[in-house]
Amino acid sequence: MEKQELLEKIAFNVVQGRIEAEDEGFDEGLEDQPAVTELVNQALEQGISPSEILVDGLTDSMTVVGEKFEKGEYLIPDMLAAAEAVGAGMDILTPHLLKDGVESKGRFVIATVIGDLHDIGKNIVSIMIKGAGYDVIDLGVDVPSDKIVEAVKEHNAPYLGLSALLTTTMRNMKEVIDKLKEEGLENTKVCIGGAPTSPEFASEIGADVHCADAFAAIDWLKAQQAA
Repeated sequence: MEKQELLEKIAFNVVQGRIEAEDEGFDEGLEDQPAVTELVNQALEQGISPSEILVDGLTDSMTVVGEKFEKGEYLIPDMLAAAEAVGAGMDILTPHLLKDGVESKGRFVIATVIGDLHDIGKNIVSIMIKGAGYDVIDLGVDVPSDKIVEAVKEHNAPYLGLSALLTTTMRNMKEVIDKLKEEGLENTKVCIGGAPTSPEFASEIGADVHCADAFAAIDWLKAQQAA
């Protein structure tokens, strides 16, 4: 299979949310056809560079997913399926990227704050940021403020993402930001997200930015890199 055709097939299967050949996908008749894991391995075997596979096969395809989501063609579970396909491809590519000397763009700690068990949005952001070339430390859900701050300190992370889906838990984001300042970690850039949050709330609690979705988070990180 030609390089361009193979990369396009990887991208197509990301959009379909197909990780392995037995996965159905959103269109009919795709069962038993190679999916992301098989195609990424095939691309590596053919000598296609891991960086090309990452950009042209995995991360760029999520732009298509984002457009489908904005048009109402995809729902959150569809978006998550595609993001998980990217994550599966990244798991295969990461050792090859490291071997090629592709440096991480920086460490990004991410967590859903204490009292909140919602993780779908956080997981999408986590996978997408990892796919964009960052070293992501995902602490999970219901994470105490002290644990988040300790992870930022331990990993010397320049970026922190905080998620909350409840109005009762979003206030816990401020506690994390206050503790960062207490520990002298105010240089860590904080991005917040989740349904009840807003740019106004981000400003109120001292966060650097509010990101409505994973694409906004990546755009913000790109701006930080360019600054």
